[in-house]
Amino acid sequence: MSDVGLKLPLISHQLVLGRDRAAARAMLRAVGMGDDDFGRPLIGIANTWTDTTPCNSHLRELGDWVKEGVREAGGVALQFNTIAVSDGITMGTSGMTASLVSREVVADSIELVGRAYFFDGIVTLSGCDKTIPGTVMAMARLNRPSLMLYGGSIQPGRHNGKDVTIQDVFEGIGAAAAGRITEEELDALEHDACPGAGACGGQFTANTMANVFEAMGISPMGSGSVPAIDPAKEDVARACGRLVVELVESGLKAGDLITRKSIENGIATAVATGGSTNSVLHLLALAHEAGVELGIRDFDEISKRTPLLADLKPGGRFVANDLHQAGGVALVLRHLLEAGLLHGDVPTVTGRTLAEEVQDATEAPGQEVIRPGDNPLKPHGGLVILHGNLAPDGCVLKVAGTERTYHKGPARVFEGEEAAMEAVQNGEIHDGDAVVIRCEGPRGGPGMREMLGVTAAISGAGLGETVGLLTDGRFSGATRGLMVGHVAPEALNGGPIAGVRDGDEITFDIENRTLSVDVSDEELARRVAEWEPIDRQIVPGVMSKYKKLVSSAATGATTS
Repeated sequence: MSDVGLKLPLISHQLVLGRDRAAARAMLRAVGMGDDDFGRPLIGIANTWTDTTPCNSHLRELGDWVKEGVREAGGVALQFNTIAVSDGITMGTSGMTASLVSREVVADSIELVGRAYFFDGIVTLSGCDKTIPGTVMAMARLNRPSLMLYGGSIQPGRHNGKDVTIQDVFEGIGAAAAGRITEEELDALEHDACPGAGACGGQFTANTMANVFEAMGISPMGSGSVPAIDPAKEDVARACGRLVVELVESGLKAGDLITRKSIENGIATAVATGGSTNSVLHLLALAHEAGVELGIRDFDEISKRTPLLADLKPGGRFVANDLHQAGGVALVLRHLLEAGLLHGDVPTVTGRTLAEEVQDATEAPGQEVIRPGDNPLKPHGGLVILHGNLAPDGCVLKVAGTERTYHKGPARVFEGEEAAMEAVQNGEIHDGDAVVIRCEGPRGGPGMREMLGVTAAISGAGLGETVGLLTDGRFSGATRGLMVGHVAPEALNGGPIAGVRDGDEITFDIENRTLSVDVSDEELARRVAEWEPIDRQIVPGVMSKYKKLVSSAATGATTS
């Protein structure tokens, strides 16, 4: 046996050392381990590779490169797989209800394998939206030396001489329905939007969370923004394999990195880059798993003092690969740190502090993607939290993609996404309306569907700046406009949203952070008591289990 790794007592010794473990060693020999491997640091590589989405379709090779890095550093790597559900592909169907549920399955499955095999260290590979927080939630539960490697962004498509993303296709659907573009133009856009492997290209949920976890020190600085098909990704993956062995030897664990201060850094990064509303849901969930006290109001407080620095889609002009070429998230963080808006003393997986990691961030000459702190796009961040008689426990609005701060209009109420989408497609939504979509919360869905189909159709129909929308469901990171999600309590839990009726006057007041309906508390309570939810037949299985266990969106929609 080798003495590599024996400098420290290793968890994996319980699995592989001693006479009583002969049977385990016999089986591990059948998968390639030999005499020199038993006793070395045993590294689990949790992969979310799948053929079902371009976001993760390249991760098998990435995992092999990580394994090589582990071997180079003297460790032994065992790779295993878990699931991924594509939000973009399932969007607008009942399959979308599986998306948020998959976050819990990813976390549960990695935790289970990690506990069963006594891994000394773990590298998780993520791509599509829910795999990113799901892998890190598992790391928090296991609290082992570990890091997350994001697979990287897709290259932008080229259509009519312009960069396009999947967001443009969703908005094109609404534009075609409204007669603003032809079916042939939509077909051409469909063919051009996604040229290969990698996660959706704007500052949608995947890239938002990848940036957040670099800022939190859970991913090596600069590792995630390297595009999916960039040849440099191999070097990044090998380096991550070597680094996790170093983490085992140093004893630095996930719990040392996931702290209140690092989460605050993550929130600041999300709002400074115009990131997804889903970052609220995922960071609340991660804080819960790590035992860190965090509330939904904390996001608003941090967003108020943090300027919007990155000009990224869906609200801006550029895509994730442009951010990488401009200087990456490290440049954003350097500007925030110089403005006193980050905790620079937090540790990172490299062993250096965050301040040390970003001090040498370089800026591409003439870049227009990232603004300095004294010349921001907006003086405040891209997310706000509203309360009021429609959302006593809060709700989330992304303001990076809209200039409106006030909207008042008559309610158009829909029991579920499909009914709202049909109304938009049929031209039944008009200027000034306040669209209400309920029964789409964590329990109501169940699964809290994203509604990019509806919000993009509204924008594509030319109503993005004249219509407001609120839901107890959630949105894609590609959503833009006055779209309020995560309304809590949700309708199925007796939330006031259940009492709204067609024609009620609804007010979105961003300056005062309120979402309200012009109905008395007594009348609203009476209506809620009388309301009957739509009858969704949920067969026994994962969805019924989720419905019984899931918490409110205001606390992260967790099941643990």
